[in-house]
Amino acid sequence: MANVASPLQYGDPPRLGPFVVQARLHQAPAGFVYLGQGADGRAVSLAVLTHGAALDAAARERFVTTMREASARGGGMRGWLVRVSRPRAAVLEGAPEVLAMETGQAPWVAVPYLPGRPGAEWFLGPVMVGGTFIGPAHGPDFVPYWLTDREPALPGPPPRPAPLTETRRRVLMAALALAVLVALLTTIALLLLFGRSDGEPLPRPLPPTNFEPTPPPSPMTPEPQQPSPSPTPSPSESGQGSPGRSPGEEQGQDQQL
Repeated sequence: MANVASPLQYGDPPRLGPFVVQARLHQAPAGFVYLGQGADGRAVSLAVLTHGAALDAAARERFVTTMREASARGGGMRGWLVRVSRPRAAVLEGAPEVLAMETGQAPWVAVPYLPGRPGAEWFLGPVMVGGTFIGPAHGPDFVPYWLTDREPALPGPPPRPAPLTETRRRVLMAALALAVLVALLTTIALLLLFGRSDGEPLPRPLPPTNFEPTPPPSPMTPEPQQPSPSPTPSPSESGQGSPGRSPGEEQGQDQQL
């Protein structure tokens, strides 16, 4: 089946793993096929399930099982790790080489892109319950319930970190302020210790001063003094002498005469 490349549309993945998606190659009921390019410049064919098929556990399991069995068969592990029945092995005979795959909630597979040969669309066939599993169709057609959900199944964006709450913001601000304060105190201590010259002695601390106030003087009451008795004059001292001149006076008068 010839696949004609068409431009990418809104909703198509820009990348799938290490491969850059360049164009659309095919659109099937179960998924999409894209033309991609690897890091080494190699052209690849990429198959992606639709969003509805990826949400259906049975459809996703059929897609993933087919990829794993084709990868194991290409790696030479058939019959040891994966037991494949003869009808299933006959189906896997035309499977292309699996280069890379993703088996999560949005699975995809990458195979070499070879024009004119089956590409990644080969893995979308077993997703639909049809001839590859139960042979030719019998009875009414089976229509999956997820057939209307035609958007490509893409892995969601990585979870964003939870925004900082007010409590966490305050804790961070307090921790930052504490770190700045500790750094400042450490710098001051280092400057005080190593800022002086080695020969300069450190100042000795002064002894503490104990101040003891003196008590105020207490007033003393003077004792009353008694008058001392006056001495009694003796009779010779208190007696009256005879009147007359003193010897000094008489001598003075004679010299004047």
